[in-house]
Amino acid sequence: MTDLNKEDNIDKKNDPTKKDEKKELTLEEKLKDTEEKLLRSLAEIDNQRKRFEKDIQEALEFGGFNFAKENLVILDNLQRAYISIKSDPSLKGNKDLDKFLSNIKIIEKDLISIFKKNKIEKIDTKNKKFDPNFHQAMTEMEDDKVEPGTIVQEMLPGYMFGNRLLRASLVAVSKKKAQNEEKKPENSEKK
Repeated sequence: MTDLNKEDNIDKKNDPTKKDEKKELTLEEKLKDTEEKLLRSLAEIDNQRKRFEKDIQEALEFGGFNFAKENLVILDNLQRAYISIKSDPSLKGNKDLDKFLSNIKIIEKDLISIFKKNKIEKIDTKNKKFDPNFHQAMTEMEDDKVEPGTIVQEMLPGYMFGNRLLRASLVAVSKKKAQNEEKKPENSEKK
């Protein structure tokens, strides 16, 4: 640097009016910066509070989701046992069979009642249109009696836990019977 440049720099540093202008701008900028930081912090705290409230609400509403899902297996097995015992030819002559089956039905009704009290409801599939949000199609069955895409058989019932899907219903869905492809070419050849 030349001596003139050094003197200009020294003059700027020593000039009291320039320092005051610089401080005022800096203070205003600092104030604006601090205000922005404060507003961002308040917004972040509010967002975090809302997230915590939502998490607490979901925990209260759906805390037993996994427990409920695992308990569906108990109901499924109880229903399978009922069908198996009822259709077993070796037990048909047993005089206590009806008592035993009625006890299984009582247990099943109690379990379903407990599910309902805890907002676990079976998904109705009878004559409903297939909805991939609630149903899982396992197979298609040809059926001209109902509209294509209608559920014709339920293989495993589905359940809702409040407004959440606990388990999708496993279903068979109708489709139109396939027309004989061989007849179409014959008709076109005759014309």
